[in-house]
Amino acid sequence: MAPRTLVAALATGTMALPARALGTAAWKTRPLLAREITRPRARTLCSAVSVGPLASQLRDPTLFRQQAYVDGQWMDASSGDTFSVSDPATGELLGVCADMGCAETVVAIAAAKAALPGWSGWTGKERAAVLRRWYELMMANQHDLALIMTREQGKPLAESLGEISYAASFCEWFGEEAKRVAGQVLSCPTPGRRIVTMKQPVGVAAAITPWNFPSAMITRKAAPALAAGCTMVVKPSDLTPYSALALCELAHRAGVPPGVLSVVTASVGNAPAVGDAMCASSDVRKLSFTGSTAVGKLLMRQCSGTVKRLSLELGGNAPFIVFDDCDLDKAVEGAVAAKFRNAGQTCVCTNRLFVQRQVHQAFVAKFATAVSKLKLGIGTDPSTTTGPLINPAAVTKVEALVADAVTKGATVVVGGSSGGRPGNFFAPTVLDGCDATMLLATQEIFGPVAPIFVFDTEAEAIAAANDTPAGLAAYCFTRDLSRAWRVAERLEYGIVGVNAGVVSNEVAPFGGFKESGLGREGSSVGIDEYLEVKSVTMAVDDA
Repeated sequence: MAPRTLVAALATGTMALPARALGTAAWKTRPLLAREITRPRARTLCSAVSVGPLASQLRDPTLFRQQAYVDGQWMDASSGDTFSVSDPATGELLGVCADMGCAETVVAIAAAKAALPGWSGWTGKERAAVLRRWYELMMANQHDLALIMTREQGKPLAESLGEISYAASFCEWFGEEAKRVAGQVLSCPTPGRRIVTMKQPVGVAAAITPWNFPSAMITRKAAPALAAGCTMVVKPSDLTPYSALALCELAHRAGVPPGVLSVVTASVGNAPAVGDAMCASSDVRKLSFTGSTAVGKLLMRQCSGTVKRLSLELGGNAPFIVFDDCDLDKAVEGAVAAKFRNAGQTCVCTNRLFVQRQVHQAFVAKFATAVSKLKLGIGTDPSTTTGPLINPAAVTKVEALVADAVTKGATVVVGGSSGGRPGNFFAPTVLDGCDATMLLATQEIFGPVAPIFVFDTEAEAIAAANDTPAGLAAYCFTRDLSRAWRVAERLEYGIVGVNAGVVSNEVAPFGGFKESGLGREGSSVGIDEYLEVKSVTMAVDDA
């Protein structure tokens, strides 16, 4: 039965889902050889390429897709429903997208389960070849992928180009790691016994990804999953589905087999049904989520019934500590990078700047000058350095946090308003004289607002920085090597930048302490999130 027919049957309750409902292609019953993965397998795509204002701007219009991608096919929702996607900078309607729900998610999970034996049976080197090709295709189509991202997410095109390079790096990195997955031979305390360990894929994995990094957060999860031999079903944000679907088109061209990677798109109204299906399914053995702490806690509860493996990258409240012995110019440069990238809408963005009293005035003056040079605008304008916030609710939140701080005594040094632009814009803002009574001291701002707090001693700064349930990223600037070591060790954060405002890449492990999440993404340990360790004890007879 074709997937769309199966979706309709499930949605209407006219049939139950068999264990292997989605076909028995040859690759699902035996591993393919290396020579067979040099070109994509033929597949049936369900519809013609989408057309619209965004597609016409691309060098390759086939990268703009408005259907979900399930089991190697482009699919509409069984209901025929769609949701709209708009440019946050202009409000222009970019297109619509298939509004999937529980039934379609069940189908995608079934396809992933059916694909698992074949894909996990490939050697690491064979899977690496596919991931390498995916990486190459992403880099070859970097401009189009970046333009899609800028139009649906809003960030400046230069940042989007950087994110595509960052996203592609995970495919390259984990493709290489796929060849290095290995067990151990252990010394056994019992005579006549041998112990070996092996690493095997967890199984079907699910991922729920956010809108602020709509490409990188998919590859940072999907690349290690596929490298490990897992299959994956992804639900991207309803605000940025086109980046996810473009990646699927390139994965298709790279030779990722049907069912190995599916993307189920859904509106904000249907998103809970998709998430519920992922959490409730006993076939899904792993869930990876990037998003708010509140939703992460909800997913933990929902996954408890099937005791899933979890990776959670949740909210932050990043401190940025400026000591009086630092290079102030480098501190300012680092603070601008750590605070205003993506209009402040990143989980590792500086949320609180702690400046030592002796250099407070000098730092504020230099920082304000640098921030005042940032240009607010539409992401496709080459001169733009700060794009819009994602939607009106984000603007309202930032406005409320600034108003609360000003009411409680903070001073607006730069910005503080929409910058005279209509829509979802808020000007890069610097607030001085902030204290712990203000809401922005405890809430993740997720906007281009930099609140400055004054401190006197190192111990005071560390205590204030750690006074939060979050623990994702932190920064400190100092020339004192001993202080750098002390502070880095005492900060209760999973990521620390010392004299560096940019801390993310494919080589460094990414993840938080406390309520900022569980597990690590990227680095050599990232693939372990998708592997189970099995021990085998063997009795060996004497000759």
